[in-house]
Amino acid sequence: MVLLAYVFGKCYLKKIYIWYNANSTLPITTSTPLTDLPFQENSLLKKIILTIMIIMEEDPSKPSIGFIGMGHMGSHMALKLLKTGYHLIVYDRTREKAREVERYGAQVAKTPRDLAAGCQVVMASVTDDRAQEEVMFGPDGALTGVHDDSIVIDLSTVSPDASRRLFQAAKEKNVPMIDAPVSGSVPQVDEGSLLVFVGGERTTLERCKPILDVLSKNSFYMGASSMGTTMKLVVNTLLGLGMQAMAEAITLGEKAGLDKRLLLEVLGETTVITHAQKTKIENIKQENYPINFALSLMHKDFSLVLNRAYELSVSMPATAAAQQMQTAAMAKGIDKDFSIIIKFMEELAGLSAISEEHKSKLD
Repeated sequence: MVLLAYVFGKCYLKKIYIWYNANSTLPITTSTPLTDLPFQENSLLKKIILTIMIIMEEDPSKPSIGFIGMGHMGSHMALKLLKTGYHLIVYDRTREKAREVERYGAQVAKTPRDLAAGCQVVMASVTDDRAQEEVMFGPDGALTGVHDDSIVIDLSTVSPDASRRLFQAAKEKNVPMIDAPVSGSVPQVDEGSLLVFVGGERTTLERCKPILDVLSKNSFYMGASSMGTTMKLVVNTLLGLGMQAMAEAITLGEKAGLDKRLLLEVLGETTVITHAQKTKIENIKQENYPINFALSLMHKDFSLVLNRAYELSVSMPATAAAQQMQTAAMAKGIDKDFSIIIKFMEELAGLSAISEEHKSKLD
């Protein structure tokens, strides 16, 4: 009876899907990128159509996935996996965030332990070492629920020490684990064009690659456990320093009398500005900084970088200075997209003030 109900329900949803495409000037398919769905963000119709697409694509032959961390990146990765046919169980320490993904067909676990016990592949995208400690090693952590068929994929940007500790703890339970932090933001998740840096056993990467391929255009095997995390810290060093350099250059040009809009237009045409930096120029023009990568997360990553540099006796004076500027900005209650550091540098130069009124608009 349950099977008949499922088949009937799926056929009925398929009719709705076919009817929509027959009557719409913007037809969609199951391969349509999430960003291309022709509805307003968070609209009811978008949620209904996306749910139908997910149900139609669900593939029982694919391994079940448990996904921990429904933050800015994690929730979009979960939806991407759902849309490509994976059965998903999700967990977030803030239950309401998990409930948002439940609307699209995911199950919500009460604890990471329940999640791990009910799936084959445990994936995590959490904020920092402390969050990883809680969801993996806590009394109801995922490691208390793993079993013989489990694999762990940690997508989080954490310290190399944290990655190695998780790898060793999983190994003691005969569970393969890779650290697989990603480079990119929400648009790249939705496009499936992230880059993944993998540390751990190469054979584990090969087993996980079909899942990682949904999210990324390339997965790079970097070596033993924690080498994926290490590569992510290298990449984010350049990301953060590049933004600080751009902030200083723009502030100098403005203070010297260059027209701001012309300054930004010309910078956007040069080869010295990276693609990632060019995407932030519109933020500067509009003085609006929607979060793709929060300043607090960039600040956290700089801390990870500098801690590792200290351990290895590597001098990183520019990185230390950039982190201190972010520390000063955060002390003033500023935490939007990390490109907000440009606004902060302008304020320090006396070009503009981040007033309480403006900060409330940023929030």
